[in-house]
Amino acid sequence: QVQLVESGGGLVQAGGSLRISCAASGRTSSRYAMGWFRQAPGKERDFAAAISWRGSRTYYADSVKGRFTVSRDNTQNTVYLQMNSLKPEDTAVYYCAARYGFISDIDPSNGSEYGYWGQGTQVTVSS
Repeated sequence: QVQLVESGGGLVQAGGSLRISCAASGRTSSRYAMGWFRQAPGKERDFAAAISWRGSRTYYADSVKGRFTVSRDNTQNTVYLQMNSLKPEDTAVYYCAARYGFISDIDPSNGSEYGYWGQGTQVTVSS
């Protein structure tokens, strides 16, 4: 199995940028798709972005498309979420999630497709 640890969250002003990371350990030799989800206080967890094992396929929620970029460095077993033009409504705990296998086999926006989750990192955007 794989263990995930997010980092890089913090407080940023609206319009600013932040990059959060997700470091994987454990069974990282097998290919795995990665997703980023977020949960604001009092709201359900929402999909933000996802990326295939080789990084050739990326997926974004409409709410972040054009502002967020997901990428990965498999030599470092790390996935990134670059967030630009941040808005107060982007405030949430951000979670990374992993699923072994091909991302094309699943609905990448469905959190139940992922078997492994990190503990989350808080992102707060002030207005």
